[in-house]
Amino acid sequence: MTRAEFITRLRRGLAGLPVTTIADIVADHEAHFADGQAAGRTEAEVAAALGDPDRLAREMRAEAGLKSWEEKKTPSNAMGAIIALIGLGALDVMFLLPLLMGVLGALFGFLVAVVTMFVAGGFVFAAGPLTAPPGGPITAFLAGLGLMGLATCFGALLTLVTIGVFNAVVWYARLHYRLLKPAIEQA
Repeated sequence: MTRAEFITRLRRGLAGLPVTTIADIVADHEAHFADGQAAGRTEAEVAAALGDPDRLAREMRAEAGLKSWEEKKTPSNAMGAIIALIGLGALDVMFLLPLLMGVLGALFGFLVAVVTMFVAGGFVFAAGPLTAPPGGPITAFLAGLGLMGLATCFGALLTLVTIGVFNAVVWYARLHYRLLKPAIEQA
């Protein structure tokens, strides 16, 4: 593979990252080619030593997604990191995807339950005193507040569990990458 082919495939794989990030990565790989040619190696030898440009691009996209998640924990950064990790470990996805989908389904089910509990508490809070419940209007008012408070507590716990699950997936991906890195570098 020539230098131009390698760089073109690398750029194509990095599409979607910030322009400055792409420029830095490409400049680093251009420097590898320049150093290799200065040492008397051919472009094909340097390209072979650097590895598959598509794989390199996936790894760098995954790393960029993880960094953005660590800098700012937002849903969009989480989704970007998940997509990048899926691209990096396509084979692992076949094994982890059913488990991960089950966990995400359960988390979504708990989210629906929390929202339903909060809405029900709001209904009891607002309409309960007007319907003459047993125990009087104060009981309905306090029961509604209690349901809303309990839903808020469960929502906070659900948020912590969701962040923990995502961090576990990130940890696994990093561990997996560290284990594969020596094999990738030898190839």
